[in-house]
This record gives sequence, C-alpha cells and structure tokens, in this order.
Amino acid sequence: MRRRLINSTLAVVLVVIAVFGVSLVIVETRTISASAQESVESEALRLISVVESRLLGEEAINSGVLAEQIDPARYALIEIPGRDPISVGERPTGSVLRATETGEGGEKVTVEESRSSVTREVGRTLLIIGAVALLAIVSAVLLAVRQANRLASPLTDLAETAERLGSGDPRPRHKRYGVPELDRVADVLDSSAERIARMLTAERRLAADASHQLRTPLTALSMRIEEISVTDDPETVKEEANIALTQVERLTDVVERLLTNSRDPRTGSAVVFDLDEVIKQQIEEWRPAYRSTGRALVCSGKHGLRAVGTPGAVAQVLAALIENSLMHGGGTVALRTRVTGNQVVVEVTDEGPGVPAELGARIFERAISGRNSTGIGLAVARDLAEADGGRLELLQQHPAVFALFLSRVPVDRKTPERPVR
Repeated sequence: MRRRLINSTLAVVLVVIAVFGVSLVIVETRTISASAQESVESEALRLISVVESRLLGEEAINSGVLAEQIDPARYALIEIPGRDPISVGERPTGSVLRATETGEGGEKVTVEESRSSVTREVGRTLLIIGAVALLAIVSAVLLAVRQANRLASPLTDLAETAERLGSGDPRPRHKRYGVPELDRVADVLDSSAERIARMLTAERRLAADASHQLRTPLTALSMRIEEISVTDDPETVKEEANIALTQVERLTDVVERLLTNSRDPRTGSAVVFDLDEVIKQQIEEWRPAYRSTGRALVCSGKHGLRAVGTPGAVAQVLAALIENSLMHGGGTVALRTRVTGNQVVVEVTDEGPGVPAELGARIFERAISGRNSTGIGLAVARDLAEADGGRLELLQQHPAVFALFLSRVPVDRKTPERPVR
C-alpha cells in the first residue's frame, strides 16, 4: 500500500509538471524570442533617428560615431542615398534576428543579432524550470512518503492489534492516529478488545463454576445409578430412578444457568512457560508510554524462572498492574521476580502515594477505583490469575506493592539475581 500511495502521488505530480512545464516552456520561449525581436527593432528605430538628426545638422556620419549608439553584440548596416554603405560591428552568421527601418529621406538602417543569444536565454530558462520541476518532484516524493507512512503505518499497527486479539491478548491499546477513518477502526478494535476481555473472563468463570457446581450433582447421580445397577428390588429401582431423574433435572438447570453466562464452550489450559519472556514483552510494550511521561519501568530479581499458567492471561495481569501504576502511581515502576516455596512471585511496585486506606480491602472489587476509571482492571486481573491457579494480592498499600503468585516449575541450575535495567 505504501508503494502504491507513493507511486500514485508521484504520477499525479509528474503529469501536472509535464502539462504545466511544457506550456511554460512554450510560453517562455515565445516571450524571450518576441522580447529579443522587439529589442532589435527598437535599436533600429533609435539608430535611424540618430542618422536623420545628424543629416539635418550636417554632422559627420561614420562607423565610429554610430558604434556608440548600438549594442556591441549587434551588427548594423546604414544605407544613405548618394553615399557608401556604413557597417557597424561584425555581421553574424547563421540564423539571425533582423529589423529594418527607413527614414524620410530614403535612409535605411538594418540591425541584426544572432539567435544564439535567444538560445542561451531559453536554455537558462529551461534550466530554471527543470530545477523547479526537480525540486517539486523531490518535495512530492517526500510528502508522498510521509503521507504513505501516516496511512500505512497505522494500518500495520491496526493489523498487529487485530492479530493480538486473535492470539488471545485482548487488551485495548487506546492508540489514535489523527486520521478519522483509522481512529474509527481503532475505536472498534478497542471496543472489541474490551468485549473479548469480558468474554474471556466469563469463559474462565464458566470453567470454575462448572467444575464446582457440576461435580456434586454428577457424583450423586453416579451413586444413584450404581445402586440401581446392583439392586433387584423393583421398588428400590423405582425410588432410585426417581431420585436420579431429579438429579438430572438439577444438573440440567445448572448447565443451562452456566451456558446463559457464557455461550462459548472453549476453555483455556495452563502450560509451562518462560516467565522472562512475558515480562520482557510487557516492559518493551509499556516502556514507551512511561518514557513519554518522564517515568521509568525497570525489572530485577531472578531470571530463568518457569511457571505454570496461560501466557496470554499472565501478560494481561501484568499489563493491568503496569497500567494501574502508570495511571494512579508515580515515579519508577519496578517489576521484581522472586521464589517463595513452590511458587514464583512477580511484584509490581511504584513510588506513588499508594492505595488509600479505605480502598485497601476492596481494591479488587469491580467498580472500585481511587479515580475516575472503570475499576474493572484489577478485578479482571484477579479473575485471570485465579483461573490459572494463581492469585493476585496487595502486599503493601504505601507504597503500593501488588504480587502475582504462580506455580513454579523447578529447574536444575541456580537462578542468579537479575540486575535492574
């Protein structure tokens, strides 16, 4: 697309330059030729006036006197009846500009000038027009590249955002480009990201609720069926069958209620992943936003840690914490990894005022926020952490220290401390 925009813009500029440039060259060439011819005619008229005035005053007329009256680059031939012709200057060869004037007494003055002067003037004009055209082309290319980047780069960025949504990372970017149409697409993608995030949260809740609420009814139903299979008493069979039917109805109600909350049956599964890669990804993604506000984002602690979870979900949790520190915290934001028992801990802290005392116990509740924000970020982060078997806690209020606990996968080698960067 970038190349097409540049080519189309350049093609338009070249057509405009060709149309107006050729027209300008023709006009300028005719103007220069007409001006040169007019100058020669003017000099012939002036020279005939000088000849007539000197004849009336009975003054001498010779080449020395007349040479002072004409341009040295021109040739003049003065013909006076009864006298020898007088020539002034060197007669040009080849194509010439010529002007002839006749006086009242039959005097005749012819002035000639080589067309090479006109050719040189036309050449200078063409050079100037060519330079202007070249400057216009270069300017058009630069403007086309800038405009193409302005349009193509946001499209590439939007494509990457859409790819992130498809890969299970539905965090809205809230990035705008100053182009109404592209900003509209970004608005739609951000809205879709928020909806997908809510759907993923509902999906994880569905898995947890299904595991909890279906286990007991299924166990009870299994016991009833086992009793039916081992008894020969018709009354017992009938009684147990009725109870089993009741259990089935309850189970149906539970399933219908769960499916009402989420119509998407897909469920994510935790895997073993490299925690360093997730942290590095988040730091690289959020560092420009911190840099634009004059703040820093650093990480330290142990490296080479492997944890159990969903990388996309862990990335979302860390992103929520980093964004929370960006919006509500202050100073440098630090991510530190450590190990406690069989768990990996990722701490996120900043140098801001911390969490107000009245919000400490409710910080992870929905619609609870210290400022004018939605208040769902930390709640969703907690749900995502718990969905993978981890947990998200507020370890300290002043300054705020949030900790994400994940199951650890032991490694054979020791994991040295990672310096702050």
